[in-house]
Amino acid sequence: MVSGTIRLLCLFSVIPLTAILTLLPLASVRAQESAEPENTIPLEPANPATPIDVPEPGDSTEPDTIRPMVLDTSLLSLQGGQRLMDEASDAVASQDYDGAAKKLVEARQVFNQLSNFYQELGSSFSGIDSRIADSLRKKALETAQMRDQATYQLALVHRAQNKPELAVPLLVQIIRSQQPTRDLGQKAYQQLFELGFVDSPYPRPRSDEPSSSSGGSAQ
Repeated sequence: MVSGTIRLLCLFSVIPLTAILTLLPLASVRAQESAEPENTIPLEPANPATPIDVPEPGDSTEPDTIRPMVLDTSLLSLQGGQRLMDEASDAVASQDYDGAAKKLVEARQVFNQLSNFYQELGSSFSGIDSRIADSLRKKALETAQMRDQATYQLALVHRAQNKPELAVPLLVQIIRSQQPTRDLGQKAYQQLFELGFVDSPYPRPRSDEPSSSSGGSAQ
């Protein structure tokens, strides 16, 4: 036992001190590596950042910013029907009566469809939401008025084409829709009078109106 200890002391005396110092860090590193598990999963941050959804331009879910579908470029709209009326006026100015009649027929159909749609929607909301129902009825009247305007212009075009057989039914429709007491109804009746379809003018001249004093008692 004593001889073994002496041999070990002799061995350390042979190895330089610098070599011993060099081997010590390597031994500690190997010890740490052997202590780590072989399969390790990287840890995520304790509070990962949540990605923020950036809304697209015009993409809003607020009720006040939702816009209805815009129909300015559609034919089935007030703007679309008005464009047809303007094109018909340009055609009349250039004496293209056939082209004007075609545009007015299309405008009349557009306004008639719109009026019917608004009237049906207004009836659906009757008793449910009075504000919406009243707004839709107003739109129905507005588009019906524009339909009758297109009808009147179409009747005038047929008169210019010397086609009274086409003008008369349109004028009668206007009077039935507008009533004779309204301005457009009176204009339509005046056209019928000028065409000779009716004999009595309306409104009557004051000289043709019966006098209130004509029914006096006989002496």
